Order: sequence, then C-alpha cells, then structure tokens
Amino acid sequence: MRDLGAGFRYLLKGQKWVGRHGRQYGFGLLPGLITLVLYAGALVALALWGSGLIDWATPFADDWADPWAGLFRGLLTAVLFALALLLCVLTFTAMTLLVGQPFYESLSERVDRDVSPDGTAPESDLPLWRELWISARDSLRIVARAAVWAVLLFALGFVPVAGQTVVPVIGLFVTGFFLTEELTAVALQRRGVEVRERLALLRSRKTLVWGFGTPLALAFLVPFVAVFLMPGAVAGATLMARDLTGEDTEDGDGAAKRQEDVNAP
Repeated sequence: MRDLGAGFRYLLKGQKWVGRHGRQYGFGLLPGLITLVLYAGALVALALWGSGLIDWATPFADDWADPWAGLFRGLLTAVLFALALLLCVLTFTAMTLLVGQPFYESLSERVDRDVSPDGTAPESDLPLWRELWISARDSLRIVARAAVWAVLLFALGFVPVAGQTVVPVIGLFVTGFFLTEELTAVALQRRGVEVRERLALLRSRKTLVWGFGTPLALAFLVPFVAVFLMPGAVAGATLMARDLTGEDTEDGDGAAKRQEDVNAP
C-alpha cells in the first residue's frame, strides 16, 4: 500500500513540477494537441463511414429479413467504434510520446537535472534518428501488447455482471500499467534500459506502477484531459524512473537550491 501512495505522489509531483516551469509545460502541450487532432479525425471518419465498412464486410446479411440485418450491422458498428475508442485511450500516450519525442526528451532531462544532487542527467549519446527509431519500435511492441489486452477485455465485457463490474476495474489497472511503461520509457531509454528490462522492472513494483498509472488512466477517459496532463505525467514518470533505478533525488526545486548556494556570500 505504501508503494501505491508513492506512485500517486509521483503523479502529483510531476504536475507540480511543470506548474513551476511554465515554458516547459507550454512546449509539452504541443504533441498532445497534434495527436488529439489526428485521433479525433480518425474517429470522425469512422463514425461517418464505419457503417459502410460493416455493410461491405457482412455481405452474408444482405438477404436477412428485416429488422435483423439492420440490428446485426448496427451492433457491429457500435462494437467497432467502441473498440476504436478503447484503442485510442490505450495508444494515445504512445503516439503522443512518439510525436513529441524531442519535446519530452528535453523535459525529462530538465527534470533529471533539477532533482539530481549534482545537477546532471543521464544521456543516451545516440543520434536523434536512432532515438526515434528505438522509441517507435518499442512503442509498437507495447501497443501490440495493449491491443491484445484491449480485445480480451472488450470480449469479457459481454460476460453478465462481471463484464459490467469487475472487467472495467481490471481494464483501468491494465491501462495504468501500460501508460506508466510508455511514460517511464522516456527517462529509462536514456539510461539504456531496453523494453524487456523496463517491463521486468515495472512488474517488480506493480503497486507503485498502479498508484501512478491507474489514476492517470481514469483521468484520460475525460475528453481533452490527457493533453493537459501529459507534460506533468512525463515529469512525474521521470521522478519515478529515478526511484526504480535507485538514484538519489533532491526534494523540492533542486536547481533553485543550487542557485541559492552559488549566490550566497
């Protein structure tokens, strides 16, 4: 339970950090806005042409008597849109991090320097194109795992009673885990931690991960909230990555403290 509370505190600390650094927060909003526009466009297109796609995919229902063909295709259209919406929630963070790799990399480094006792941050020493490739590759792996879970949970949602009570709760915890993996990847990738090592590290501290990711997953269900929480989520995930790797972290604004020491007589 202690780790559960610690994870939530890292989420709050990240939002507090970007609140003190308005310029970093402003830059951090741009990738989320771009991704939101792309996803919204895809969902609108699906809403407009999804029924036509279902009609094309179910020619065997053309000869069904009314109203069964319409009801069947309407149900499939609703299922398709709901599944697309669930995938959007699960993949929004990965896509935003991919779009905003340079922005979030800079933000994460700034957090590391700010809270590090010696004012330094781990650096990957890889060219930007290589970092983008690794990020894209790892994101696809995580998205594939998340998609499998999404399909499984969506199917279990049709189970009477449990599908409307237990399954949504499990879905939030699963989503929270994958959100945390995607967010901590920004800091852990600079430390040379590969995706399999990251997953093993996070599984070893599940309650910490759930404390951070599950409230975030719940907040991300509210339209547009994800855009505004993303910069702080990256900052909080960086702080948590330091905990996971056993690095010392200063309390408060470390950079401000060091500057005060420099200016002191």
